[in-house]
Amino acid sequence: MSMKITWLKRLSVMPLMLAYGLTQVSGLQAQELPDPGPKDTCPVCGMFVAKYPEWIGTVLYMDGHAHHFDGAKDLFKYLHDLQKWAPNHQASEIDRIAVTEYYSLGRIDARSAFYVIGSDVLGPMGHELIPLESLADAEAFLQDHQGVAILKFDQVDKALLLNLDVGVFE
Repeated sequence: MSMKITWLKRLSVMPLMLAYGLTQVSGLQAQELPDPGPKDTCPVCGMFVAKYPEWIGTVLYMDGHAHHFDGAKDLFKYLHDLQKWAPNHQASEIDRIAVTEYYSLGRIDARSAFYVIGSDVLGPMGHELIPLESLADAEAFLQDHQGVAILKFDQVDKALLLNLDVGVFE
């Protein structure tokens, strides 16, 4: 499967690493994260997050406050524009970022996950970044579900997210 994503190779990872912090705990445990309540809504799209437990993304701040998302795509939109979606929060205040892993349905460290785009699996908001814990799982998912590309956290930018919204994977 070939996809022209050379622009991804040109991305500089340093600004994102600095913006999101370098002190991520690699052994993220689900019990370390609060679950969304029945009235918690995604700050990006307004959907009730608890209705979609297989898609939950979470940003946990150092003060214990959490924002939950109905998929990795909205979580990334939030991270790329905190001033819009969370004007009272700073990237430097983020303690952990988690996504729900496709196969285990457990929440994993978003920074170490692998994301498949362009697959035949849709999330609550349509085309989605499908989080997987290992490269082997991501490669198998890509093959099994006609995916287009595997990305890492620092390869997801605003343009990619806008393209996902309209079903474009190049």
